[in-house]
Amino acid sequence: MTDVHHRFINTNGIRMHVAEAGEGDPVLLLHGWPQHWYAWRKVIPLLGDSHRLIAPDLRGFGWTDAPRGGYGTADLVEDLLALLDALELERVFVVGHELGGRLGFHLSLRAPGRVRGHVALNALHPYWNVRRLAPQAWRQWWTVFVETPLLGRTVLRRIPAFTRMLFGLDDEFIAALREPARARAAERVQGEFAYREILPTLLGKHRSTRLVVPTLMLNGTKDFALAPAELGGYEPYADDLSVELVSGAGHFLHEERPQLVADTALRFFGKVAA
Repeated sequence: MTDVHHRFINTNGIRMHVAEAGEGDPVLLLHGWPQHWYAWRKVIPLLGDSHRLIAPDLRGFGWTDAPRGGYGTADLVEDLLALLDALELERVFVVGHELGGRLGFHLSLRAPGRVRGHVALNALHPYWNVRRLAPQAWRQWWTVFVETPLLGRTVLRRIPAFTRMLFGLDDEFIAALREPARARAAERVQGEFAYREILPTLLGKHRSTRLVVPTLMLNGTKDFALAPAELGGYEPYADDLSVELVSGAGHFLHEERPQLVADTALRFFGKVAA
């Protein structure tokens, strides 16, 4: 069993909680919304024998500080760069789920020299195509209940049945969202994305920046939030991006199929390092 050690690191103006395990080449594990480091509990024992795993709680989640601001994608990426600097890590592999996968893409675009390779679980690349996304827009019906100011934090904090029904969240994640500051933070992450970032991305904001980091998108065919039909459109903008589908799997691949996720990540790491 891989031992997990916890510590707090003061960086980029916040006190960030980090769970660490294993030894070897460093791997940054980035959780999705609205989870925290514990989302990786099933994967850590499978990767910890061969790699050093760093699983931070993102700003506002888990045990990391939850200030009032700084929840845009670019802000969260700056948190991660500051963390890598604090840990004196020049380059890392990244495995990110959903929100964490989005951050992995943007970290790769912002600082490609810091990322050796990226495995994105249940996450969409930044080169969106309106024609692909529009027919699947109904899948995002639930976001209005968590991204709307005041409504989002109220639902997340006081109606745990909503997130439990939608995501099947364990009590560890439900309990964290009961804290007012963390419910507000979770709302703001969704709100920043919905009200400030979606439209510029649809209009091609990121198409002028080529993705040069080797990347693998691993997606379940039964993901309620992201359909296989949405995953294409990256081909003109990426040097080495591939997609693998997991038949019958849903939105939380790292919890539903941890062995598959670990095996896929190890295979990918080996290919990149070769």
